[in-house]
Amino acid sequence: MMSGQQPIIILKEGTKREKGKGAQSNNIMAARAISDAVKSTLGPKGMDKMLVDSMGDVVVTNDGATILKEIDVEHPAAKMIVEVAKSQDEECGDGTTSAVVLTGELLKCAGDLLDQNIHPTVICGGYKLAANRAKNVLQKLAIDIKPGDKKTLKNIAMTSMASKGASAEKGPLAEVVVDAVTRVAEKSDGKTSVDLDNIQIQKKQGGGMANTEIITGIILDKERVHDGMPKQVKSAKIALVNSALEVKKTEVDARIQIQDPSQLQAFLNEEEGMLKKMVNLVKKSGANVLICQKGIDDIAQHYLAKEGIYSVRRAKKSDMEKLSKATSAKIIANLEGLTSKDLGHAGIVEEKKIGDDKMTFITQCKNPKAVSILIRGTTEHVIDELERGLHDALSVVKVALEDGKMTAGGGSAAIAIAMALRDYAPSVGGREQMAIEAFANAIEIVPKTLSENAGLDPIDMMLEIRSAHKKGRKFAGINVLAGKVDDMMKNNVVEPLRVSMQEIEASSEAATMILRIDDVIASKGGGAPAMPPGGMPPGMGGMPPGGMDY
Repeated sequence: MMSGQQPIIILKEGTKREKGKGAQSNNIMAARAISDAVKSTLGPKGMDKMLVDSMGDVVVTNDGATILKEIDVEHPAAKMIVEVAKSQDEECGDGTTSAVVLTGELLKCAGDLLDQNIHPTVICGGYKLAANRAKNVLQKLAIDIKPGDKKTLKNIAMTSMASKGASAEKGPLAEVVVDAVTRVAEKSDGKTSVDLDNIQIQKKQGGGMANTEIITGIILDKERVHDGMPKQVKSAKIALVNSALEVKKTEVDARIQIQDPSQLQAFLNEEEGMLKKMVNLVKKSGANVLICQKGIDDIAQHYLAKEGIYSVRRAKKSDMEKLSKATSAKIIANLEGLTSKDLGHAGIVEEKKIGDDKMTFITQCKNPKAVSILIRGTTEHVIDELERGLHDALSVVKVALEDGKMTAGGGSAAIAIAMALRDYAPSVGGREQMAIEAFANAIEIVPKTLSENAGLDPIDMMLEIRSAHKKGRKFAGINVLAGKVDDMMKNNVVEPLRVSMQEIEASSEAATMILRIDDVIASKGGGAPAMPPGGMPPGMGGMPPGGMDY
């Protein structure tokens, strides 16, 4: 007689399945592990991480997005946290570490509520209410940035760079960043928009960080094609050509038969004539600088050098587009159609030697809509980290210019939100109230981590900062350099409103998504059989071959 029914197997062998509480706590632990990995990098006193990939390449950084991009994350829930950093980086370019740390803390606080048998859906509902309330509080806290207020923009850039490797030279670098962004900003319908693609970043080892400079124009990582060409061309008229200065090959396969030597000479003369004609077309247009996206034949190089036309070949498409914006030249596909109207203008085009490489500088453009930043640093790793810092600073200045709103940094906004949420929670009532209070506790992780990383006592700092906010000092935040609670606006620690808004949005959405998962079904490729077919192989424990000896 069968005592029970046979179990029904739906899933393929080797599939792992976790249900209910187990799945949730596992996901929460994975998310927290990721947030703990980047926690120590938060703030001006944060530490750096050294990442070594499988090829042995080393990256030293404290940029949250870079750290998470470089490490190969295996756990599916942890991958979702990496996405948070990615979206924060794409939307604002900064605040990636805060967003990840906040997601981890939201999940940790939710885990405590789950242990009290509060349903995940209730927690998600409470978190949604809290996130909306937090965004309202932020908007009320926000201060307008007046158009053309470069001082504030500089402070925003300096705040962004304070926590990066570039902090030692943040003053001069912030000037470079603000100058670059304001130059490429475009206004339409009363709105300012900035396309960071119009800011070209060139890296060259040598010199120090302070040697980083802005070039009102474009730097090409190319040298002139012929030594006979002038090294420097003043009041340059620039032709941007998309086609090759070479003899065209036929589309179909063709064979030319030459029967006597004089025909060969005629053939070569004809080729030379064609190239000379091309060079004449360039000269006729009045151009004295030629930037070509494709190749330039040796004979053409010789004629261009004779005419004193500075030429560069095989320029990148992206650089051609930037050049077009910087010098207002048109990119021409056919040399026949090149006229003086298509030419761009620059004060100076010259070849300079930087380090071991020769580069072409196209500078002193009148009203460039594309500019370059030349980054200098002592070692490769310093330059790479400086580039990441500049990317973040450029992004926050762009966001600040576009939105025209900023909030105080140093954890002051987080405390203001937490206090507002604690007042708001009782009015909601029910179990959601607990979730809103959990959100308030979680958001305080930002000032808490800032003080921890600066070697301060987090409990003392939190008590002090809360009492300052209670007294109405709404911009009170943690001054990590002086180790005390201070007015962040007076200390010029400011960040764009969009950074904080995106942090709250991304982290609350990711946290609720992970909380809603109550079943993880992971299929393994083919699924390894539990035991080799044919029972246990000899010598693998169990009974020794040949029975037992007594």
